Amino acid sequence: MKHDRRLTAPPRAHVLTFAALLLCTPFAHGQDAAAQWLQKVTQAARTLTYTGTVLVRQGNKFETFRLAHLYDNGDEAEKLLSLDGPAREIVRSPTEVRYYFPDAKVVRIEPRTIRNVFPTLSPEQTTNLAQYYDFKLVPGGRVAGRVTEMAVFDPKDGMRYGHRFWADPATGLLLRSRLVNERGEVIEEFAFTDVTINAKLDRDLLQPSWPAVPEDWKVKRGGPGEVVLKDTDWVVNKLPGGFTKIMEGYRTFPGRTEPSVHLVYSDGLVAISVFIEPFTVTHTQIGLTQTGSLAQYTARNDAYRVVVVGEAPPATVRQIAQSVSRKP
Repeated sequence: MKHDRRLTAPPRAHVLTFAALLLCTPFAHGQDAAAQWLQKVTQAARTLTYTGTVLVRQGNKFETFRLAHLYDNGDEAEKLLSLDGPAREIVRSPTEVRYYFPDAKVVRIEPRTIRNVFPTLSPEQTTNLAQYYDFKLVPGGRVAGRVTEMAVFDPKDGMRYGHRFWADPATGLLLRSRLVNERGEVIEEFAFTDVTINAKLDRDLLQPSWPAVPEDWKVKRGGPGEVVLKDTDWVVNKLPGGFTKIMEGYRTFPGRTEPSVHLVYSDGLVAISVFIEPFTVTHTQIGLTQTGSLAQYTARNDAYRVVVVGEAPPATVRQIAQSVSRKP
């Protein structure tokens, strides 16, 4: 089973929208400054209206998209259109998300779920940010023609990546985001190359290019089901420092009758998902796979398969996967 990266937070490959209201207080002057900054980022990402061209980099692969995001009377609408590579269009309404693949003549329709750029922080995670990341604000130079300030989150251990965020201080819109490894190499990057903030957008401009699905297209409906929150009797015994559990329950995937255990752990900046399901003879893949910033480690635990996935170094997902067990 390949798990959708949108089930881990932050779901950046499809969101591509970040915002920030920058704080002028250095992290050294208060351990909750970084947490306040992240909470304001999440709020601003939802409530600004903007349009622009976004460059997406994963390793040595580059793609560009046209993005339009509308906030109107508490509702969000968004349209993302690929400008190179395979043709793709993603349209989000308040109730659903539609993924159009015109070359393959396929549209996938899923219910809209609430998304956050960053997880909501508990008091414990607020403290963890100070303990496991060095946070500072520095001049960021120009991005998309705008002078920015840059927020830096440098990890204090090898169990997480570093983060760089460039924001427009006047409006709070985040214009560039980078994920870097321990050598300072860019693993993943999203950046506006041009942007109009507080744009006057007609809601019709965010409608799909195909008002009706063509008759010769295949329609796929579903998507991962909602999580039923409850105790699962599973635990991670060697959780990396700074990560705390933010969700536990059961999730049903398309084409499957039995739900999978789904645990989510976060350090305040990223989240890591743990999936547990019965092991079958069709489960041949064991070990590590990695695509850009997303690492996945699959392990067998007696009669079960454990899959851990998140935007974290391979050592982190491996440690988690190999320490999952039933609660005593």
